[in-house]
Amino acid sequence: MRRTLYWTVFVAGMVSLAIEMAASRLLSNVFGTSNLVWASIIGMILIYLAAGNFLGGKWADRSPYPSTFFTILLWAGLATAMVPVVSRPVLRMAANAFDQLQIGMLLGAFVAVMVLLVVPTILLGMASPFSIRLVAQETGSSTDDLGKVSGRIYAISTLGSFIGTFLPGLLLVPTLGTYLTFNVLGMLLALTAWLGLLRGSGWKRALTYVWIPILIPLLAILGTTGKTKTSTGMIYETESAYNYIQVLEIDGYRYLRLNEGQGQHSVYHPTEYYYAGPWSQVLVAPFFNPAPYNPEHVERIAIVGLAAGTTARQASQVYPQAVVDGYEIDPKIIEVGKTWFGMDLPNLNAYAQDGRWGLEHSPHTYQIISVDAYRPPYIPPHLTTREFFQIAHDHLAEDGVLVINVGRTAEDRRLVNALATTLNTVFPSVHAMDLPNAFNTILFATVQPTTTENFTQNLAALWDQSEISDILKYAMHTTYANMQPPPQPSIVFTDDKAPIEWMTNNLMINFFLEEGLGTLEN
Repeated sequence: MRRTLYWTVFVAGMVSLAIEMAASRLLSNVFGTSNLVWASIIGMILIYLAAGNFLGGKWADRSPYPSTFFTILLWAGLATAMVPVVSRPVLRMAANAFDQLQIGMLLGAFVAVMVLLVVPTILLGMASPFSIRLVAQETGSSTDDLGKVSGRIYAISTLGSFIGTFLPGLLLVPTLGTYLTFNVLGMLLALTAWLGLLRGSGWKRALTYVWIPILIPLLAILGTTGKTKTSTGMIYETESAYNYIQVLEIDGYRYLRLNEGQGQHSVYHPTEYYYAGPWSQVLVAPFFNPAPYNPEHVERIAIVGLAAGTTARQASQVYPQAVVDGYEIDPKIIEVGKTWFGMDLPNLNAYAQDGRWGLEHSPHTYQIISVDAYRPPYIPPHLTTREFFQIAHDHLAEDGVLVINVGRTAEDRRLVNALATTLNTVFPSVHAMDLPNAFNTILFATVQPTTTENFTQNLAALWDQSEISDILKYAMHTTYANMQPPPQPSIVFTDDKAPIEWMTNNLMINFFLEEGLGTLEN
């Protein structure tokens, strides 16, 4: 029986952490991946586990029997499998509320889903103190041995938690999806507990609860049918190790949305290439160099944050001679881009890599390096630092320009100022333009000293040339019409200290409290 208890504790520890990781994916599909969401999930689950530890110890003293222990975990398995069934309609409602920015309904849905995790997590929290009592009772341990028994139990539980940390993200969610992940975890826990009950109490007691492992597959069918979201125009959805992915089709245009869906990461139309978003502004970067600048000088472009390839498709029209190296950390997004967004370009090399690592190990130099790797609401911190910008500088040609898309609000430009200040520690010149009708600023950092007058002269030189792509002309005119004064000096981000999450969280909170609601697009 002792080995059965140890194995059950291992499984309970694994499932408890796996639930935490799966819960983050469940909620990120609607509420995003901000550290505020993560902190809420981790904090509440720790409270639930603490409650389980406390209640489990008291319950073990009142009913120190293996049958009680295994029955508790059977109910924990059932409660785990119930999460998708109950949460799915709530999350669909929340997704619609997020699309319309109905904050009250959104917060209510978040609380409701967190409440769903109370029962399985508290029951799982009972496993360690209850098993300590049972093992100590079985072995006749005295107080002299109780520390050793407790240490062994918690070590086994922690090893299970270690496995549970990786299990959802690396295996279950990418292959089965978030909802089925909860069902698999519930089934694993229920079967383990039922077999323990069978061994410890015999067939008669075990048959009383055999309906639980039988019911869980039925819950899997009920909880996983249909779409995760009901967004207008959705033609495809899937999950990867990194994201919940949606493809929408509206009026002939396709849009890539990730997780909570508050940003359009890529746009596609089979015959149109200009979309008046941040993608095309990347293409104007070389024209901050002294005039006249010949577009044929652009031989290679790097895109950190390729997504489904909107900028790459535009670049193929503006610079057909250029090779494009696109870095996208999520291989599933690359697959979606090839299937739904025409990302089968002969001049595009799509790398499923972290952009910083890929760029640092690239043997090439570039005329343009674009950084637009939002994981809303944040730019990944390691793509905002002086050290990263030095890597980018070292991979730019003499006429090279780094372009980065930065979020802001109408009144709060702190993030823009901080990134521009950081860029100025590496690059001699930094220029800024505000994207019309959006909360985005595009920063251009040039390898050689440049002025906005260079850009004006290049625009004039190219405007009447019929062989120049209209995409480039429109993008250059948009940049010219929306140029901003030099950003104000601010802090410098480094690998050691880049408080981008804090700054972004503060920006968003102030926006909602002071400036009102609107559509934030990254």
